[in-house]
Amino acid sequence: MPGVVMWHSVLFFFVLLYSARGQVSYSIPEEMAKGSTVGNIAQDLGLDLKRLKSGKARIYTGDSTEYIGLNKDTGLLLIREKMDRESLCAKTTPCALHLQMILDNPMELYTITVEITDINDNPPTFQKKRIEFEISESAVTGARFMLERAVDADVGINDLQSYSLKPTDNFILELHSQSDGDNNIEMILQRPLDREKKGVVTLLLTAFDGGDPQLSGTVQIHVTVLDANDNAPVFTQKVYKAILTENALKGTKLTTVSATDADEGSNGHVTYYISSTEETGRNIFIIDQNSGEVTLNGLVDFERASRYQLDIQAKDQGGLSDSCKLIIDVLDINDNKPVISLLSMSNSVSEDSTPGTVVAMMKVDDADSGVNGQINCIINDNIPFALISSSSNFISLRIEQQMDREREAEHNISVTCSDQGVPALSSSVSLRVQITDVNDNAPVFEKSHYEASVLENNTPGLSIFTVKASDSDWNQNARVSYILEDSSVNGVSVSSYVSVHPDSGLITAVRSFDYEQLKDFHFRVKAQDGGSPPLSSNVTVKIIIQDQNDNAPQVLYPVQTGSSVVAEIVPRAADVGYLVTKVVAVDVDSGQNAWLSYKLQKAPDRALFEVGLQNGEIRTVRQVTDKDAVKQKLTVVVEDNGQPSRSAVVSINVAVADSFPEVLSEFTDFTHEKQYDENLTFYLVLALAAVSFLFITCVVVIISVKIYRWRHSRFSYQSNLPVIPYYPPHYADTGVTGTLPHGYNYEVCMTTDSRKSDCKFSTLGGKNVLVVDPSFTETMQRAMKENNGLDSNYSTSQKPPNADWRFPPNQRPGPSGQHRFHTLQQRWTPYEKSRAGAHPGEAGAGAGVIAGTGPWPNPPTEAEQLQALMAAANVASEATATLGPRYNPQYGPDFRQNVYIPGSTATLTANPQQQVPQQALPPPQALPPVEAPKAAQTPASKKKPTKKDKK
Repeated sequence: MPGVVMWHSVLFFFVLLYSARGQVSYSIPEEMAKGSTVGNIAQDLGLDLKRLKSGKARIYTGDSTEYIGLNKDTGLLLIREKMDRESLCAKTTPCALHLQMILDNPMELYTITVEITDINDNPPTFQKKRIEFEISESAVTGARFMLERAVDADVGINDLQSYSLKPTDNFILELHSQSDGDNNIEMILQRPLDREKKGVVTLLLTAFDGGDPQLSGTVQIHVTVLDANDNAPVFTQKVYKAILTENALKGTKLTTVSATDADEGSNGHVTYYISSTEETGRNIFIIDQNSGEVTLNGLVDFERASRYQLDIQAKDQGGLSDSCKLIIDVLDINDNKPVISLLSMSNSVSEDSTPGTVVAMMKVDDADSGVNGQINCIINDNIPFALISSSSNFISLRIEQQMDREREAEHNISVTCSDQGVPALSSSVSLRVQITDVNDNAPVFEKSHYEASVLENNTPGLSIFTVKASDSDWNQNARVSYILEDSSVNGVSVSSYVSVHPDSGLITAVRSFDYEQLKDFHFRVKAQDGGSPPLSSNVTVKIIIQDQNDNAPQVLYPVQTGSSVVAEIVPRAADVGYLVTKVVAVDVDSGQNAWLSYKLQKAPDRALFEVGLQNGEIRTVRQVTDKDAVKQKLTVVVEDNGQPSRSAVVSINVAVADSFPEVLSEFTDFTHEKQYDENLTFYLVLALAAVSFLFITCVVVIISVKIYRWRHSRFSYQSNLPVIPYYPPHYADTGVTGTLPHGYNYEVCMTTDSRKSDCKFSTLGGKNVLVVDPSFTETMQRAMKENNGLDSNYSTSQKPPNADWRFPPNQRPGPSGQHRFHTLQQRWTPYEKSRAGAHPGEAGAGAGVIAGTGPWPNPPTEAEQLQALMAAANVASEATATLGPRYNPQYGPDFRQNVYIPGSTATLTANPQQQVPQQALPPPQALPPVEAPKAAQTPASKKKPTKKDKK
């Protein structure tokens, strides 16, 4: 084994290169490491590296094991698997691998022969580990004993070369060459044996090969010395021959060997043994020990071994023996079919390929020999292809005629190879060659016109149907894409109605269709192939919308109104069949979905009225009797004929009466059935929430007012004293000749608290007199009686005169119109019974001026009063002149606003409508002068006015 390591480490080998006519040979030693270089095939064949890549160069080995591979980048042949020459070729020399390198575009074939040389990696071996002999001590000198030969798997100089036997005291070795080149080994007795001196003799037989370093194998020989045996067995023939056909059955008899022994008794009984055989024939043959008959114990195959050699030994009981050789020749029979190996194949060929183009390359092998291995290959007829034999076992398939893909898109080629045996065996392989084409055919639709129907109210994305177009071209040229051509439907792009899948041609709805709006529409679909340039064709598609019963009938008459009751009057003298009314309804659907039928759902008396099933006419079916109620309510159901059907309900009020008053009296309390409103609950909840909110708000406001009044009553000033008004002298007016010709009537209500005083303004009075309410007299008298007692209390809290009356006329408060105070009517109200205003003490100084609050300590002069009245008259005169004749006495302005009277806490409220004559009062100078009471300082008067008080 050190020699093997030396061969691998040094990697020294001899390469023999022979290149001629596309053939190259290499010689390499066995057991080379993976990745080792065999040779540069590109350089040896004169090929460019680019050619190896463009031609997709590859190595074809013929079996499943790839020992040698090709590197297309460098052009080197490399070892892929370790090769054992003994496993590949056994004793056959020379041992070579026959490879083929195949190139495409154009297709080329190169033969590569790689010879595998032997290295000394196998030592000689013996079949048995121990050889035993029984030799009689009387054996004569020169007696021969056959020994088992050693076997060496190597060949040549590395094969078995010599033997040695040690020790050599009694025996020596002798080699005898045979006609087949093998040597028979015999052990010859050179000195007599003496059983008494040594009963067992042990020898060592060594076999040597001729390799470097030399390898050897040994076996021990044990010789048992027996008693005397004078004669050894002798074969009748030294060489026996037999013929055996392959695939013979097990147990087949081959031949019988025979040996004789001159001795008698047990020393003359001969037994037969197969001493040695080749590795391939071991255990295939057996021999009968007594008769010497050789039979087949296994199966023989001519393709594995065509000849077998057996060494047969004959022994007697005395230990003497003889040997012979049996040569068995195996006859070949035609039991192997030809094997077709596809080396290269073009799956597609363009239809414009020129004749002579190679389509496929194949190798055909037959393991049989002779005529059984001669092969003939043919292909089917009527195809534009032919077989050409380029070498002994290689054939190529070539184009023979011009091809047209439109006539035949592909060709199924059957290649059949048969041998010359009897009977002949054959094998075949099918090749499919597709023909590529140019884009010379446009897509063609299956139909010239497509029409499909779809129900309305469909869901968007609904698949309607599929348009299909085919192209007789192939591959990309036959790939059809579907395109929706741009057009419009009712002014809208058709793409908003339908879409077309570009690959499948599936037409889907983009929107939900409505039959009542669109009955049908057309559009065009274009089919375009993928060639260059592309070819296309188009087709018209019509989509018909089918009606669905999606609309309920609509009642046109009678019109249903919820605000009034409409009744049909039927006289009591109406005859049978009297037409009461007719229900008119329509359905926007079509077909049977629009067929309407009428029937009564509810009626107080079904025997009195009936409705026409088709026309909706309501007629009487009998005479009206006194028992029939005046009020009749009929419910008519209008139902269409769709599936499922839809319906509408109409209620008809019928009055059985002869006069309209009778009908009116009966129908004043006629109740109507309330229609169900799905939002009724929501509205009820909303109303309940609003009412609850208002109720809570009112409760809170009432409680707040009560608390406020309770708190105010504790601190407010309680006064029952009236305010004595002051009347300017010479204010009486008679007729319209005075300074203020237009007279108005005012109703003045005054208290000590201005927030509870009011004034009513009335229209022109019939008499130009100053009238005082009778209650006013009582109030004044009561006030005069109590004045003396309260005068001292108010004197300390008397307020100064209102400073606003010292302002110019345009800055003073009061009405902004032409007022002529001609008649006054004053009514005094105590503080407890006052209706508006605040307490004089609460209002403060400023508030008393603006709201007319607070007593006047000194009455204003006549000049001041006239000045205030004249300022108001001037403002009114200016407004009248600006507005024009529109504001004449007929359309007099309404001065219903607060007027503050100088020197008084009263508030005047205009009341033009009051024209009742008032009772005359005595002249102002006749009244006793009354001093206004002085307001006392109370806690309420010190309090700041609130927003409510200011208002």
